[in-house]
Amino acid sequence: MESKRLYSTGRRKTATARVWISVGDGKINVNNKSVDDYFQGYSDYIKIIEEPFLTVNSEAKFDVKATVKGSGKSAQAEAVRHGISKALLLFDQTYRQSLKKRGFLTRDPRAKERKKYGHKGARASFQWSKR
Repeated sequence: MESKRLYSTGRRKTATARVWISVGDGKINVNNKSVDDYFQGYSDYIKIIEEPFLTVNSEAKFDVKATVKGSGKSAQAEAVRHGISKALLLFDQTYRQSLKKRGFLTRDPRAKERKKYGHKGARASFQWSKR
């Protein structure tokens, strides 16, 4: 098999994941730690990261190296999933239909709304008294 490494970027909220995948035995490293150590106590986030592989029936066929920064653990996991999905698409275009159907190729653009001046928050105002 070819030992080529494919690179892709995944994003969610303010989290950005740089993802490299290569043919291997299923090791996933995030920020130079195993995925279990990085998302320790968050087993649901590990499942989120592995979803693209389960969708295309290629569990334990690819090694993943990802660097993530920004936002929280949940958004970081979804950013890694987005990056893995895009990298798998570079590996084989036939995966496109199943990944697209699950929504893994679409970037989720939702982010926190900015605070407005003269207000407490994005939409909350200070208490107002008529008299």
